[in-house]
Amino acid sequence: MKIDAIHLREIHLPLVHPFETSFGRTTDRRILLVQIEAEGLTGWGECVAGEHPYFSEETVDTAWQMMRVELGPSLAAADPEHGGKCPEIFKRVRGHRMAKAALENAVWDLEAQAKGIALSDLLGGSREVISCGVSIGIQPTMEQQMEKIQTELAAGYQRIKLKCKPGWDVKVFEEARKRWPDIALSCDANSAYRIRDFDHLVSFDQFNLMMIEQPLWYDDFYFHAMLQKRLETPICLDESIRNRRDALASIDMESCRILNIKVGRVGGFSEAIRVHNVAAERGVPVWCGGMLETGIGRSHNIALSSLPNFSLPGDVSASARYWKEDIIEPEVVVSSAGEIAVPSTPGRGYEVRVDLVDRLTVRRETIRAMELVG
Repeated sequence: MKIDAIHLREIHLPLVHPFETSFGRTTDRRILLVQIEAEGLTGWGECVAGEHPYFSEETVDTAWQMMRVELGPSLAAADPEHGGKCPEIFKRVRGHRMAKAALENAVWDLEAQAKGIALSDLLGGSREVISCGVSIGIQPTMEQQMEKIQTELAAGYQRIKLKCKPGWDVKVFEEARKRWPDIALSCDANSAYRIRDFDHLVSFDQFNLMMIEQPLWYDDFYFHAMLQKRLETPICLDESIRNRRDALASIDMESCRILNIKVGRVGGFSEAIRVHNVAAERGVPVWCGGMLETGIGRSHNIALSSLPNFSLPGDVSASARYWKEDIIEPEVVVSSAGEIAVPSTPGRGYEVRVDLVDRLTVRRETIRAMELVG
């Protein structure tokens, strides 16, 4: 596949509602998009790095610099045969998985278009619809938290995930269970707790949660394994899982019983598939996490979620939950049954609204293969 140009764009989008986690409160997003032109086709990728190095050491600015100086030129000069070649092209650069994923996923999109097949089919997906859960941020008051849950249940979402932190956990779960004793409920701590909180975390068992997501350190397996031995509730690891090796280690150490796969966090579709496969081999269910993506990243999550071991509802929710106006058409919608239909058209299945992206763009840069040769 001969790459003609790689375009980097930064756009700014306000969230419909602020989103608060144990990291802090987000009201708008700086988003880095990748547009690759090759052989008359255009593939799109989205970098899920945040504005600050809180979830990950990567940021929008570090990813921009890494793509501009290292990854983009390497990819443009390589003319990859398919997306699965990208890890080999990028291997000299350590880390920077979110930057790598944005570029690699755009190549997978190009390959699917070139072959005239859906991105989900190219990845090995088999589901025609995916089950959707929803992630609810920390709200200003308990009543607002309950109202938010009611809104999402009315929209059909099959699983409710509540962001939590010390001081905002047990009372929230108690109130939610009092009102909705039978809903599928989970929580996500984003590494907010420590060893001193073990007894407190064990008390979460009383709420019949599907899982407790990443309660301890973002880079830990050992103490999660200690905690899982005391818990009836499954632990789900997110930030700790960077690749297949981490997934295998966490399973063998019994650090968790469920894995969250975020395609940006693990470096792209190639590694996401490897994590999916090793979890399937070990009988560990997985689900797809979200990172406040626009419709481009959301369409990639839909395609990934079509793989067979994505057996739990993921965080791939509707565009309208986050954006007044998404940058794709049609926008991602969730049915009243809490499902999203997996597109069957070539590529990612959603058209990018280039006119809107152009209006929202605040920074751009182009890497051209011809200039590298010259």
